[in-house]
Amino acid sequence: MSFRKRNVGLTGSARADGMPQTNPRERVQLPGVRPSPLDGRPTTSTGTASLDALLAGHSGLALGSSILIEESGTTDYAGALLRFFAAEGLLQGQHVHVVGLPEHWARELPGAVGESEKKEKPVETKEKMKIAWRYESLGQFGASTNTRERRQSLPAQEAPSLASGQASPVAFCHTFDLTKRLVHPASSRMDFVQLAMNPTQSPFTPVLEHLGNSLSRSAPNTVHRIIIPSLLSPALYPPQSSQPQYILQFLHGIHSLFAAYPDRMTAIMSLPLSLYPRSSGLVRWMELLSDAVLELSPFPHSADGDAQLSRGPTATADEPPQGLLQVHRLPILHDRGSGTGTSETDWTFTLSRRKFTIKPFNLPPIEGDTEAQQASGPDHNGKKSDLEF
Repeated sequence: MSFRKRNVGLTGSARADGMPQTNPRERVQLPGVRPSPLDGRPTTSTGTASLDALLAGHSGLALGSSILIEESGTTDYAGALLRFFAAEGLLQGQHVHVVGLPEHWARELPGAVGESEKKEKPVETKEKMKIAWRYESLGQFGASTNTRERRQSLPAQEAPSLASGQASPVAFCHTFDLTKRLVHPASSRMDFVQLAMNPTQSPFTPVLEHLGNSLSRSAPNTVHRIIIPSLLSPALYPPQSSQPQYILQFLHGIHSLFAAYPDRMTAIMSLPLSLYPRSSGLVRWMELLSDAVLELSPFPHSADGDAQLSRGPTATADEPPQGLLQVHRLPILHDRGSGTGTSETDWTFTLSRRKFTIKPFNLPPIEGDTEAQQASGPDHNGKKSDLEF
């Protein structure tokens, strides 16, 4: 004969007071963070929409991961990505830490573009399919998706409220203008951490101490962004910083902070390949200690390219690419593959006034192929010819 009460669960999932147990992480609302569409892990924006879409399908940078941006040549396209990353963190109310740069770098951050400041683009002529006339009533493919993305990208002060008395939706990724300067919010927190110049000790020791103290003393709902520009460059770092026992120990220290605070910090770094090529063992170890590795290879400047780039923000669709972007590693976050890789190996990037665009690399048509040139190029009236079926 059983003396067990009826309708009582055998598992201990409920507490004695009848309240269900909840994960303490779920009760903390992190600013500028949303769940990943793949596995629900918290992600934040890098400030560049096309870079968010490239990061293993998470539509953003997962908290507790880092990006290493390598750049060859004397250009500073990686510096623009770092500025977008810092400006996005300030607008989201996150704590930004900058390593090795002076404080006047904060005055060079790009300003956010509001929806009211964006110019209306000319309405494109609708491409009509000539197989069946009734397909015209279906509308343009992706129109609802683009509308939803535009609503998500609105700044908090410009986005319309969902209902009267209801808070406005906060933008996940803002649009920035490099010709403007960011107005720092009153509650913005931005620290500039200087390196140690003593040749007998590691120059990165003050950085790790500052980050550890800041993380331990901050509130549980504070997200920290770490920005390390031009890593190991002699213009910013002392000569002993390139020794493996110092730089690799510093990257291991960053990973230990990721393990201690997995949902509260992200990091982005840039590395000049002209000084430290990928063939060296030190750079390969730095890549292994980074979750995502991207390489920027700018094209050589020419007179035609400079003339096309000088057209300003009016030329967005026909603006030529400025270099190649190679994806060496994406943040696959555990053994089962929490991120989806990309089938593309080579991408192109374009830096305009308001955005950093990443697109797949496509070769132009051959000069002798007149049919492909006519299909890809505009006609004598400046309009692309319709496709005939």
